[in-house]
Amino acid sequence: MKSQIFSALKLTFLCLILFSVIYPFSVWTIAQLAPNQGHGEVIEKDGRIVGFANVGQLFTDDKYFNSRPSAVNYNATGSGGSNKAPSNPDYLKDVQARIDTFLAHNPSVSKAQIPSELVTASGSGLDPDLSPQGAWVQIPRIAKTRGLSEEKIKDLVQKSLSKPAIGIETVNVLALNLALDRLK
Repeated sequence: MKSQIFSALKLTFLCLILFSVIYPFSVWTIAQLAPNQGHGEVIEKDGRIVGFANVGQLFTDDKYFNSRPSAVNYNATGSGGSNKAPSNPDYLKDVQARIDTFLAHNPSVSKAQIPSELVTASGSGLDPDLSPQGAWVQIPRIAKTRGLSEEKIKDLVQKSLSKPAIGIETVNVLALNLALDRLK
């Protein structure tokens, strides 16, 4: 019995040192080698931080592209989904409310044209990107609100597309909205 207690104490002490000192220090050291020392890609406008490229944020003004909905209100300290099943009545009400809101702000779009990403939250609640379809369906509203041609905004979306190694095109909503503000 005495030897088992001693072994358990040694293992506890070893785990304590490993997981509360060595592992965090290792992660911190690796993060220092990353761009911006692991703080993410900061996006600035006029010398002021307006967001991070890897964290979504809410845009409600009709002159901006809408982001994907968030179940955690875009709170990066507590990321996560809603954990509600697609058959959950509360979840279905949330999705229907998002569809109704989207259609009210985008009258030229039919319900069938709305990409699901614009009415369903991502698993993390922090998705900063949209598919090209998620951006293109919003172009008529933004063009009308800003008094710009749809072609000019389509060109901007096309230039803003990123093509990662796996080949799925996305567009960062914050970067796209900042580029919209730079248009004359």
